[in-house]
Amino acid sequence: MKYLELLRKILRNKELKKKLLFTAFIFLIFRIFAQVPVPGVDIVSLRRLFSESQLLSLLDIFSGGTLANFSVMSLGLNPYINASIIMQLLQMVFPKLEELAKEGESGRERINQYTRYLTVPLAAVQAFGIFILLRNQQIVSAVNPLTLISLVLSITTGTILLMWFGELITEKGVGNGISMIIFAGIVGRLPIGLFQQVSVFDPSQIRNIIIFIVMALVVVVGIVFVTEGRRPIKVHYSRRSASGQTSATTSFIPLRVNQAGVIPIIFAVSLVLLPTTFAGFFERSPNQAIANIASNIQRLLDPSGIPYNTIYFLLVVGFTYFYTTVAFNTKQISEMLMKQGGFLPGIRPGSPTKKFLDYVSMRITLFGAVFLGLIAILPSIGQILTNITTLIIGGTGLLIVVVVILETTKQIESQLVMSDYDTMFARSRTR
Repeated sequence: MKYLELLRKILRNKELKKKLLFTAFIFLIFRIFAQVPVPGVDIVSLRRLFSESQLLSLLDIFSGGTLANFSVMSLGLNPYINASIIMQLLQMVFPKLEELAKEGESGRERINQYTRYLTVPLAAVQAFGIFILLRNQQIVSAVNPLTLISLVLSITTGTILLMWFGELITEKGVGNGISMIIFAGIVGRLPIGLFQQVSVFDPSQIRNIIIFIVMALVVVVGIVFVTEGRRPIKVHYSRRSASGQTSATTSFIPLRVNQAGVIPIIFAVSLVLLPTTFAGFFERSPNQAIANIASNIQRLLDPSGIPYNTIYFLLVVGFTYFYTTVAFNTKQISEMLMKQGGFLPGIRPGSPTKKFLDYVSMRITLFGAVFLGLIAILPSIGQILTNITTLIIGGTGLLIVVVVILETTKQIESQLVMSDYDTMFARSRTR
């Protein structure tokens, strides 16, 4: 009933309805471009390669499903996401960037501009790398230098155009534009995945399908629980009025269970599959010793094996702690509290406050890190329990879809509340 009432309010709100229609229009343009392939590519062999590689499958998720088609938007938002991560890490290394991030809206806008500049060379390098990979797999035919340059420029331009689409959605549409583009790509591939499952339906697999559906529901509930999970830390502020009286106010620092989002999975899967990717290049080497080493690496790090999933899980946990340390800067928070006259009850300002925040953050992050690790290896767990090797959507895709829906719903509700408030204020003035 709550969501039906929310839908009725949306349909009555002209401004919000206009934003939703604009977002849907951008989605439509994005999906049209996603179906325009770069010439000279064997699409059937390309999709077979993506189905066999978890790294490429994950990159395809963040490209919005365009990489498996090798369209003009093949890279999707991968270069922009990588540039954003690099800029966040550089803020820890260069004090000037850290100071710029503290300057408010103007500082964040300049950092966003630097991120856009960094996206261009990253897109060009990744476009060339994908071309080399596909050429080695004999999926793309040999091209002359001029054609190669035009191919790299086309794919780089597609990434910049998609980045612009995301910013347009953020500015004139609903939700975070980058997240919404990724969301649209994942959801846009669901009908194809369902059709493939129905076309190869086996009545003997009904039990496994039921287990898979139950697992998906449990995972969705878990994602909602962890995403919405907060550990409020009480903060007291002392204020002295002009008359000399002292008053106290109370606020809270909402410490999230999952501060890092899906970023640790991106880091971990890139690192754990890097050896097998390079091993694939040397597996057919004329040097027998090198070929044997490459074959052993691929056998050891088989995505369905225990060593691979164990390393993957531990890397996700480690990167979750690392990224949480970057995102939740306890030293900066303790210094800000001191400047604003705030303190934690029973904790002295300064270094003791920082130590307390570190202690609480590490304990809360443990649950979020383990959960993200389980989400990362969910495809392997699902294949073992259900014997279904072609999952429609993996744990990472589910995480992105659920988080985007939650955040977008909250934004829509807040806009409806503001609209109701403006309407009530206008009516009160006319009386």
